[in-house]
Amino acid sequence: MNTQDTFQFAQTHEWADLESDGLVWVGISHHAQEALGDVMFFQSPKLGQQVKQGEVVAVIESVKAASDIHAPVSGEIVALNEKVDSSPEAVNENPYGVWLFKIKPNSESNLASELAQLMSLEKYSATTGT
Repeated sequence: MNTQDTFQFAQTHEWADLESDGLVWVGISHHAQEALGDVMFFQSPKLGQQVKQGEVVAVIESVKAASDIHAPVSGEIVALNEKVDSSPEAVNENPYGVWLFKIKPNSESNLASELAQLMSLEKYSATTGT
């Protein structure tokens, strides 16, 4: 897993981390987990599910609210983080170290275009004031 400095961020507060194996790991930002408060439940997407960039694919719930999780890139859900199912509070403890699911992108040309639509940590931080 890369560091948060290499992550790309969606306006909807998800981070995307393109790994050397070509998979995109997805989690939520520090800002998002802070706004949610204590995370109590994560409704993960389904393995094998085809998703499109920006589509709601999961839900994360806290004592304060429920929030949709959007796919930062298009592709197929190929892995789920079972740790989050059993210990959803791990997202609060380390939002950049805990991924929620992994996406296998549909094609490289689409991936490059979709990643270009996301923000760097610096730009994301400027939009959230964090």
